[in-house]
Amino acid sequence: MLQHKNLKAILFDSGRVLNDPRTGNWFVPPNFHRYVDKNKFDLLDEKLIQVAFYKAMKFLEAKSIILTEEEEFEHFIEFYTILSNELPDLELNETHIIEVARDTVFNDEKFLFYEDVFEVIPQLSKSYKLGVVSDTWPSLERVFRNAGLREYFSTFVMSSKIGVIKPNELMFNTALTELNIKPEEAIFIDDNIKNVEVAIKLGMQGILMIRDENCKVDTEYKTIRNLKELLSLLGLLNS
Repeated sequence: MLQHKNLKAILFDSGRVLNDPRTGNWFVPPNFHRYVDKNKFDLLDEKLIQVAFYKAMKFLEAKSIILTEEEEFEHFIEFYTILSNELPDLELNETHIIEVARDTVFNDEKFLFYEDVFEVIPQLSKSYKLGVVSDTWPSLERVFRNAGLREYFSTFVMSSKIGVIKPNELMFNTALTELNIKPEEAIFIDDNIKNVEVAIKLGMQGILMIRDENCKVDTEYKTIRNLKELLSLLGLLNS
């Protein structure tokens, strides 16, 4: 069981903790194959696809500050333009690229929330301040809001608005400052061990989320596979 005598807040990563990409790939939105011929895509060499996405990702990473969904949209137009240039066999035109970018940014269905989120997050919010600390872009907050979840989080820290990504301490400290709490008064939950390590280094309690039942991780850190297990650790399972 966690040390929760003085616990005031719980901070969550978003991806692979609270939600997944509906298609299994963050950069393949739900309507991707409406504009990208699936047969052509499937025939491409896997290494070519990996290189193309790598080059497009380098572009995304080069601009650290993106404040609005409109800026995010323009950024992803360039992302998919790079992808198109690297994979000419797809024969994507400007309209295709724009529509895939639009789907990536403005389609709320791009993310699938785990079922336990809708049950456990409201319950936790009755006892603790909650926050999201995520490497992501502005549209994530809209998706949470339209899913009826944003209201439960008192802070929503996104890397694109801060200008750094985890495990940079600024991401964690921004959330702590906005919640007006000390590190020892918070738990941080992430699916990345490095991020959990830094949270612990800062004085928080850290938990590693492993949603994949087939994933075996040998670690000294506390682990959970779902949010019901978090309730159990907090002694709230039957409350």
